Amino acid sequence: MNERASAKELFETGMAEFASARYDKSIALFTRAIEKDAGHALAAVSRGAAYLKLDMLDLARDDFDRAIKIDPDYSRAYHMRGLVSEKRGDDHTALADFDRAIDLNPEYGAAYYSRATLHAKMANTDKAQEDIEMVAHLGNRNMESFMNDNNVWQTQHMRVEDAIGTELER
Repeated sequence: MNERASAKELFETGMAEFASARYDKSIALFTRAIEKDAGHALAAVSRGAAYLKLDMLDLARDDFDRAIKIDPDYSRAYHMRGLVSEKRGDDHTALADFDRAIDLNPEYGAAYYSRATLHAKMANTDKAQEDIEMVAHLGNRNMESFMNDNNVWQTQHMRVEDAIGTELER
C-alpha cells in the first residue's frame, strides 16, 4: 500500500488482513492508520484485537486503553480489555470491564456471553444463567429483526404476485 493511503484505506486493508488471520500484517496497517489519524479508535481496538490473537497482552491492553481514552463510551474497547484481564487471571477487573461494556450498550451480546463465562468460572451460577438468558434473548430478537426485514421483502413480493394473479384472472 502506498504512502499516500488514507487512514481509512489503511484500516480497511488491515481489516482484510485480520480477517485472513494475517495478524502481523494487520498490526502494521493499523499502526500506519493510527499514525495518520491518532483519533482512530476503531483502528486502536482492531490492532489490540490482533495483539490479543497473538497473545501479546500488554500491547493489546495498551490499545484498548488508547481507544477508551479517545472514546470513553466505546463499549467494545471495554469488552476487549476485559478479555485481556480475564486471560491474565484478573477476573475482578475483567468483570468490571464487562459490566461497563454492558452498561454502555445493553444489547451487546458478546459482552453478556463473556460475563456469563466469567461468572460460571467464578461459581456465580445464578448470574451466569441470567447472562446466558440475555444472550439467548438478544440472539432471538436479532433473528426476529432479520426475519422481519426479510418478510417485508417477501410481503412486497407476494403483493406483486397477487396483483399479477388478479390481473390475469380478469
